[in-house]
Amino acid sequence: MAKQIKVSLIGNPNTGKTSVFNLLTGLNQQVGNYPGITVEKKEGICKLPRGIKAHILDLPGTYSLNASSLDENVVIELLLNKKDKDFPDVAVVVSDIENIKRNLLLYTQIKDLEIPVILVINMADRMEKKGISLNIPLLEEKLRTKIALVSARKNQGIDKLKKLIVSYNTLPTSPCVDALTFEPEYFDRLKRIFPNQSIYKLWLVITQDVNFRKVEKNSKGITPDFEIKTESELKRLQQKEAIKRYQFINNTLKETMVVDQNKATGVRAKLDRILTHGVWGYLIFFSILLLIFQAIYDWSSYPMDLIDQGFAGLSEVIQVNLPDGPFVSLITDGIIPGLGGIVIFIPQIAILFMFISILEESGYMSRVVFLMDRLMRKFGLSGKSVVPLISGTACAIPAVMATRNIENWKERLITILVVPFTTCSARLPVYLIIIALVIPDTKVAGFLSYQSLTLMLLYIIGFVTALGGAWLLNRMLKMKSKHYFVIEMPGYKVPLFKNVFINVIEKTKAFIFGAGKIILAISIILWGLASFGPTQNFNKAETIVAEQYPNISSENLETKVASYKLEHSFIGYAGKAIEPIVAPLGYDWKIGIGILSSFVAREVFVGTLATIYSVGSEEEATIKDRMAAEINPVLGGPLFNFATGISLLLFYAFAMQCASTLAIVKKETNSWKWPVIQLFFMSGFAYIVALIAYQFLK
Repeated sequence: MAKQIKVSLIGNPNTGKTSVFNLLTGLNQQVGNYPGITVEKKEGICKLPRGIKAHILDLPGTYSLNASSLDENVVIELLLNKKDKDFPDVAVVVSDIENIKRNLLLYTQIKDLEIPVILVINMADRMEKKGISLNIPLLEEKLRTKIALVSARKNQGIDKLKKLIVSYNTLPTSPCVDALTFEPEYFDRLKRIFPNQSIYKLWLVITQDVNFRKVEKNSKGITPDFEIKTESELKRLQQKEAIKRYQFINNTLKETMVVDQNKATGVRAKLDRILTHGVWGYLIFFSILLLIFQAIYDWSSYPMDLIDQGFAGLSEVIQVNLPDGPFVSLITDGIIPGLGGIVIFIPQIAILFMFISILEESGYMSRVVFLMDRLMRKFGLSGKSVVPLISGTACAIPAVMATRNIENWKERLITILVVPFTTCSARLPVYLIIIALVIPDTKVAGFLSYQSLTLMLLYIIGFVTALGGAWLLNRMLKMKSKHYFVIEMPGYKVPLFKNVFINVIEKTKAFIFGAGKIILAISIILWGLASFGPTQNFNKAETIVAEQYPNISSENLETKVASYKLEHSFIGYAGKAIEPIVAPLGYDWKIGIGILSSFVAREVFVGTLATIYSVGSEEEATIKDRMAAEINPVLGGPLFNFATGISLLLFYAFAMQCASTLAIVKKETNSWKWPVIQLFFMSGFAYIVALIAYQFLK
């Protein structure tokens, strides 16, 4: 079998690297995580001339080989380890014509590792418009490589790039910048001690823990007896390296690149002034957020209703056509609802990532990050945390997935951990019925109702708690994760439909195959707990209920039986077992069952109450009337009074009751540690707040 060329695509963020990757690989792509970490890995197969194939690995966007994030560390770990199975035969560094000076810093660093490198200059179709011209042969000579002028938007230059990849073994591997010039005495001594090693590679190994995390120097060739400089001295040398490299880049571009400002247009500068303005910038951003939120909330309701009806119809068809029994019950009440609980989120996820992809592709997202970073920094978050926090008001699942845009791992983790505090749409059914039950339907100032103000207050509480939690976590988490705020302002461009489509498909697949199987498993377990009971009361429910209600109609009998069975099921006994725990919050065992069952999803609370109160309907008004008639068995009086209602509202505002969110947090953090901490912390916090509220108000 012919050898497959291993190609690594590397480049700064927003250079069009992903577009080049998509053009090279088409739909022959796979997405996954690097072993042991959650940074995304995209790989695919590219067909090259002469029947040769290349394995293309799209590495995370990085500004330099001085790592400041997990993404950048992945790139460096690969390039420093020749034994890695993905170590490239050739590195393709993607730059864009408008930011080529900054992009070349990374290029020269990779070139100095003595790896064959091809330079791609993307967005070449904009050269004429920007008044830019390049002397390509001279630039190739200066940079000691081959260059492909590419326009990913217009699918130009890809064939030339493929030909260069095939001929990668003819590329020179000599460095651009001599590392000895950084500090002749120090590097000369390094060279004498390690004569067979690449000096620049040794230098990167020595300096990695200065910027990001400690590396195992022995495995990279640095012996313990080599005297390494102090951190401040190493930083000074890094600054000197950057100066030397930019001197080389400036001299190179001075001879090879001409920019005629008279031909360049000033539209971008005018747009930047508006979109990053201290007032207009925020107004425009929040208008766009409102549009996204509205779209997630409203547009998704139609396909979600169809999916919901489709799965309900499927259950009904199976129930009608197959004989009753545990197996059919498992399918209709466990597996199908579990699958429905996964698929129903697809519209929200697809719509959210469609908008995020469009904003990223257009170049606007970088302006948002710049605009919001100063505000969010006070809470230990990043400007990139804004979109996940806002989208969390629709659903925490796509919001957690949206944190992938945050490069800094500590900021991303904090965002993931606090996103569930924002009020998601699943809380609404619980809020609406409790508010209608315990808050008077009267108005203040003649037009504002207490009920709507209570609902708004719950949303505000969610946001404030998320920001407060972030502030606290920022001080508690002792992660070495330095923040370097480097943000690129790419040119504005019309988003490519193909890139948006591929991104939406990738994110949706990641949810279905990552979190979906966990959601399904939990749904089946809860079905088992609700479908079986430890005593004869459960098995003889029909007989017992028929004796208790001899004149009841068949429809009401069925509802009463379902309620009786639920009370005597395993989850029913669990509800009674936790009654001593929830009683101080003002709840009885029936509310306890509702809380236990809604750990799968908050909205299950209303359906569970409908079953346990035997109302035979999930209409809010009917359930409300039945709940209003409930009597507190200990204290007497209405069970759902003001104190109990406020306690329940606050419990649901803070408790982590969403198996889907826990599953996606596990997927994104690649560990059960964080979802378990999240579950216990949020539930414990919810319990304490609800306890204080009830004891104070009763």
